[in-house]
Amino acid sequence: MSNDSVAFGDTISLRYAIRLKNGDEIVSNFEEPDADIITVGDGTLVPSLEQWLIDIKPGERHVFLLEPWQAFGISSDEMVQTLKAQDIPVDIKLEPGELVEFELPNGQTLPGTIMDIGPEGIKVDFNHPLADCPIEFEVEVMDIHKKELQ
Repeated sequence: MSNDSVAFGDTISLRYAIRLKNGDEIVSNFEEPDADIITVGDGTLVPSLEQWLIDIKPGERHVFLLEPWQAFGISSDEMVQTLKAQDIPVDIKLEPGELVEFELPNGQTLPGTIMDIGPEGIKVDFNHPLADCPIEFEVEVMDIHKKELQ
């Protein structure tokens, strides 16, 4: 293991869990056989969570109690859009409450939750599903994979 601490751009082996304030687990890889390997800053984790990894040393385990603005943000009315039915791909399941990946013109995807289906269109909430939620973010950095100098 490296003696360094995590910096932006590092590729790391990471165990993590995201839980709601009430203890309900959203995601965890602590019970998985292998840690996830991510590069800090590549978008695998949202930037607001990645910042908590900076300066952690391999072998350290931390639990961060984060307010909504520190984690997935505060929901915004501007992120709720009404789309025309013909703009929705036919293979998408249109049910209120369904989380759907929408492809943007640049090829990236954006998740949205179907809120309502009506004659005026399909109302979609593009706020992060965990917006407005205080969370517990538990992390353990297993190793830092330093780039080989060429």
